[in-house]
Amino acid sequence: MKHSPGFLRLAEDARQRILEVTIDDVHGMIERGDRFHLIDVREESEWANGHLPGACHLSKGIIERDIENAIPEPDAPIVVYCGGGFRSALAADNLQKMGYINIASMAGGWRGWIEADLPVEKG
Repeated sequence: MKHSPGFLRLAEDARQRILEVTIDDVHGMIERGDRFHLIDVREESEWANGHLPGACHLSKGIIERDIENAIPEPDAPIVVYCGGGFRSALAADNLQKMGYINIASMAGGWRGWIEADLPVEKG
């Protein structure tokens, strides 16, 4: 997908303020059984086509509205991901502004996960 220059500038600005983790980092966390919240911020149709094992879905359109009910602890470990790492960077930035202090965005997103041939869940 080709993103607009304004969107890319916005995402790059957010990346200056957030922690990004790699696909290997997240895969390792899952494999070790680390306790953390894995949130897919993609759209419903993207989620339905597959997602990371153990992920929950709070799309970019609603995450700020619903996060406090889903994860009320501001120090809970959270990793967000999207298709390529741009929307998740924006979501992580906003969650930090809301007071979440242990949040990371997965660089490379769903596309990177698929390219690495890692396990997925459907439905």
